[in-house]
Amino acid sequence: MRIELLYGRRGLTLNLPKTVCAHVIRKHPMPLLSDPAGALRRALEKPVGCPPIQELAKGKRNACILMCDITRPVPNGLILPPLVESLLRAGIARENILILVATGLHRPNEGDELREVVGSDEIFSTFRI
Repeated sequence: MRIELLYGRRGLTLNLPKTVCAHVIRKHPMPLLSDPAGALRRALEKPVGCPPIQELAKGKRNACILMCDITRPVPNGLILPPLVESLLRAGIARENILILVATGLHRPNEGDELREVVGSDEIFSTFRI
């Protein structure tokens, strides 16, 4: 049995012996958003069940944003800019915003790999990460 897995950048092919009985569980396809940046902006401005991030950040002196490391396919380049903008508009100074890469037990992401994970050259070059 041949199974194609979403793994790494290119995927992973498993060739299993016929004696192995495997069942692949796949998630249902999600609809693609026509305007992901707009959807994210709207979610930050009008979240469900809580005040907007900008309102929560008002009067605060600093902020720490946690993001996943390179092992998780998260579109940080799409998420971080509007999130940081909301914090800046709330009055938190740029130098008081820290972005922390949550590696858990994984190795640190450094150099070009860290730049890739952040996904935004502007964020990478102007914020503490």
